[in-house]
Amino acid sequence: MLRSAAVVFLIVVCSLITTHGDHLSPKECKDLGFTGLALCSDCNTLAEYVKDEELVSDCRKCCSEDSDDSLSKVTFSGAILEVCMRKLVFYPEVVAFIEEDKVHFPSVKVQYAYASPPKLVMLDEDGNQKETIRIDNWKSEHIRQFLKEKVKPVSKEI
Repeated sequence: MLRSAAVVFLIVVCSLITTHGDHLSPKECKDLGFTGLALCSDCNTLAEYVKDEELVSDCRKCCSEDSDDSLSKVTFSGAILEVCMRKLVFYPEVVAFIEEDKVHFPSVKVQYAYASPPKLVMLDEDGNQKETIRIDNWKSEHIRQFLKEKVKPVSKEI
């Protein structure tokens, strides 16, 4: 009886390891800052700009495989760059983006939130949060390029 319980326990543990080994739980992904980076092609794009193998590996553990009909990349209507004002001194690349490049992205707002690490909160057409991406180690040009690809340009109505 005890032996069969041990065998069942080992089978359950092994199945958890094999199904859980390649992907992280939604909570683990959120803790890493990948709360909705939906497509694995986005991880490939991230790898082009951020040369951090561990970060890209974590991204791939949190993404969903691209389907055949998802050839066009997911885009958003706007974004919020959220960061703690007191911690800005530790993120000179984020400061550089805010001071030099933010003006080129009218649908991106800067929001200061106490103790918040730098992150991009991606928004849908209704202004609802769809995805959050931590940008702690991103260079300003990576932030700029990511927003160019992911945020729809503001349409100018006459």
